[in-house]
Amino acid sequence: MRALLSVSDKNGIVSFAKGLEALGWEIVSTGGTFKSLASAGIKVIEIDEITKFPECFEGRVKTLNPFVHGGILYKRADEAHMAQAKELGVSGIDLVCVNLYPFKATIERTNNFDEIIENIDIGGPAMVRSSAKNFQDVLIVTDVNDYDVVLKRLKNKSDDLEFRRSLMIKAFEHTASYDSMIANYMNQRFSNGFGEYQYITGKKVFDTRYGENPHQQGSLYEFNGFFSQNFKQIKGEASFNNLTDINGAVKIASSFGDENAICIVKHGNPCGFAIRETLLESYIEALKCDPISAFGGVVAVNGVVHKELALKMNEIFLEVVIAGDFDEEAIAVFESKKRIKLFSYSAPKLLIAKDGADFKHIDGGFVYQNSDSISDDEIKNATQKGSLSATSSEMKDLEIAYKVAAMTKSNCVVYVKDSAMVAIGMGMTSRVDASQCALKKAKDMNLDVSRSAMASEAFFPFRDSIDAAAGAGVKAIIQPGGSIRDDEVIKACDEHGIAIYFTGVRHFLH
Repeated sequence: MRALLSVSDKNGIVSFAKGLEALGWEIVSTGGTFKSLASAGIKVIEIDEITKFPECFEGRVKTLNPFVHGGILYKRADEAHMAQAKELGVSGIDLVCVNLYPFKATIERTNNFDEIIENIDIGGPAMVRSSAKNFQDVLIVTDVNDYDVVLKRLKNKSDDLEFRRSLMIKAFEHTASYDSMIANYMNQRFSNGFGEYQYITGKKVFDTRYGENPHQQGSLYEFNGFFSQNFKQIKGEASFNNLTDINGAVKIASSFGDENAICIVKHGNPCGFAIRETLLESYIEALKCDPISAFGGVVAVNGVVHKELALKMNEIFLEVVIAGDFDEEAIAVFESKKRIKLFSYSAPKLLIAKDGADFKHIDGGFVYQNSDSISDDEIKNATQKGSLSATSSEMKDLEIAYKVAAMTKSNCVVYVKDSAMVAIGMGMTSRVDASQCALKKAKDMNLDVSRSAMASEAFFPFRDSIDAAAGAGVKAIIQPGGSIRDDEVIKACDEHGIAIYFTGVRHFLH
């Protein structure tokens, strides 16, 4: 039996080759892999001896040869193939171990296009695809993590069809992901990121129990190892719906840097937010906004959960707490709650991946765009439009309200007082409905909205929302502006003694 080993990532390759050698396999290799194996004392045949042709063109051509691909592709159970292989002097290659040139690492390290081009693997993907096509006769190994299981299977003679098929699927996934990465990079470099095709690839992290509903299947996939490297399941397993709620809560809570922000989310919508001197105080204030909706909700904590905060959280049923981290005493507190789920990023503060692109499935395809982001400069550089200016504390409230509104389903209006959200209306078909719905909910919760700051993620098309805000005692408003009736809105603010600021940036979320 003959194995061809040709890898860029050489972690574990010597041990793998020694394992094959111990099982009686003949080893063939190329370039740097050959040198690594030979220096480790492994009896290895250089690829030139098989191809009868030297590596050439600075290593661009090594394995693109009939003696390689013929040895991989001919069918062992086909008499005609066997006869032709014998006639041509083609010896079988029964295992191929390949991982590809580090294209991703190269584009992260340099913008030199000549170097990037040289790190596009040609022979590697060709061997992977050939081996995967003939998986019934050839084992194709593309994952360093599979070395031990392959050796075990060979030793136990349990490399059956099902196992070979699993390696085949992984191999085609490997080359598909690699080619997608190259195509996306080229389109990003030369087509502003919007080529004729858009490839979205992610690696599975884990299966969820089901999707949004029990009759649906679900899994979490990641970009660039984000969840594998950062997300830790401390207690319980994350469901499909947990993950989408966590996404919304973490984005909001983490958008305030190192501040002690707490965001409570239910069914994808924020129902509580606050920033205070301590996380405990932040949680208490956030919960006041809508404690009914918070029941069974997701709480994002921009920091480390300690015992005191855990005890307070344990007073009601929360489905998920996601935090920078938890100390051991806090985890012990939550042990008494069977249904609560705890997840962390094993860091002092919450983390976000800052993906550069965003997409949404629609029936028959998907729409794709650059990711929206809310810059602190939008609030800092917002233009005062009316005759009144906001105080420093009102500006902080405007910042909070604006960020929450920008990351919540449109139409959205948010009211914040003393760095805590006191009312929110979201996902409404009109902005005035969102304003009034928020105020009604605040009244039901006996929350005082007077002297609060209000934000909208898009312009107010009429002054009716301003009139409603004035009736509730709002003292400052921030919005993008851009309506043909902006002057009427500004005039209404002046009439009611409300400071009004325009950011010039709309943040629809549909």
